[in-house]
Amino acid sequence: MIGLLATATAYLLGSIPFGYLIVRWQRGIDVRETGSRSIGATNVMRNLGISGFIATFVLDCGKGSAAVMLASRLTGNDPRWVAAAAVAAVAGHVFPIWLGFRGGKGVATGVGVFAILAPVPMALVLVFFALLVAIWRFISLGSIIATASFPVWVYLLNRPPTPIAVGAACAAALIVGSHRANIRRLLNGTEKKLGGRLDAKSS
Repeated sequence: MIGLLATATAYLLGSIPFGYLIVRWQRGIDVRETGSRSIGATNVMRNLGISGFIATFVLDCGKGSAAVMLASRLTGNDPRWVAAAAVAAVAGHVFPIWLGFRGGKGVATGVGVFAILAPVPMALVLVFFALLVAIWRFISLGSIIATASFPVWVYLLNRPPTPIAVGAACAAALIVGSHRANIRRLLNGTEKKLGGRLDAKSS
């Protein structure tokens, strides 16, 4: 029962739509009706600038970390429930109950989750992401590849319990799956590069 409660709480924490709330508070508009129609930090930045990006990213990271730490405390660090909470927190951001299950892409929340699950692999993934963006200048491509690589780094460096490895893979799959529109644009050659002119459908 405690494990289920921890998982449900992780989902609710993950589903707090900080980006939506910040833009609604500052500009009185629905961020999902602008830019990429996401509640994530990148789309918030289009409306509020770098300060909006930082605030949203930090808060989204924080809710992911809080969800995993709370589950660990409540369940005596049971890897099954910690992993379940990790996936639930990312799912909450991507499919928030408060916004009709239309949320963001889960990157910042995933960073918060992964930083608690496996801090060293997460640090390496962030470096990998920065290198990918520096080389190809696609933030979406960097996010997709770096996220997909995280479970591999976890397995190679941490050799974690099976539930943690599976949870990392499932959370990563949710984040990559939420980038399906970006993947289509990358394949079509229409994705915008970092520093390029952004259109209404950019991520």
